[in-house]
Amino acid sequence: MTTTSKDNGRQRADARTTGGARRRAKGSSTLASERRDHLVKLAAELFAQKGYQATTVRNIADEAGILSGSLYHHFDSKESIVDEILTSFFDELAAANQAALAKGGDPREVLSDLVRICFGTLVPHRAAIMVLQNDWNYLKQFERFDYLAKAEAETERLWVDQIKRGQETGLFREDIEPKLTYRMIRDTIWVTVRWFQPEGRLDADGLADHYIKVLFDGISMHR
Repeated sequence: MTTTSKDNGRQRADARTTGGARRRAKGSSTLASERRDHLVKLAAELFAQKGYQATTVRNIADEAGILSGSLYHHFDSKESIVDEILTSFFDELAAANQAALAKGGDPREVLSDLVRICFGTLVPHRAAIMVLQNDWNYLKQFERFDYLAKAEAETERLWVDQIKRGQETGLFREDIEPKLTYRMIRDTIWVTVRWFQPEGRLDADGLADHYIKVLFDGISMHR
């Protein structure tokens, strides 16, 4: 069957139309994704400032300059927004912790890396940390947030194992309780999110260095 020049013209026109439609669809998808990310960032800031429970969908929509109903084009509920914020935090934290373990070293070196990881999350994941501090008991009653307790338990096990390993090798004192020690370390790190100013005298790395110095060397002079 012979293809005429008229047929070829139609094929080229169809190809241009299809290609244009694909580009428009891709562009729309990119814009929707960017819009969604923007809404998450706005909501995260409100959660950090007002608290998750006190922040309404209307608050988020007003901050974004849209109607409340428009927010539901991107998220089916406020819970979905905070879920995305928290899973992003825990996924990044877990991956970094595992990398620190894989890197190896003695328990002091591993714990130092874990401390640096925690302080490194204070700025990019400020909202998630604030939500966990303020709204943990509220969120844990919902089945969709069961992963919070599981993630915390896994993180605790990782730290406690290193503390015990340090005791077994004579690096750490035998008269400290590993789980209690971890929880005291954890709480003193995360509470800094309430007062830490990244533009201050110490950035997150500097704060981590100072904390590690106090953690392992204390504040007393050693003679």
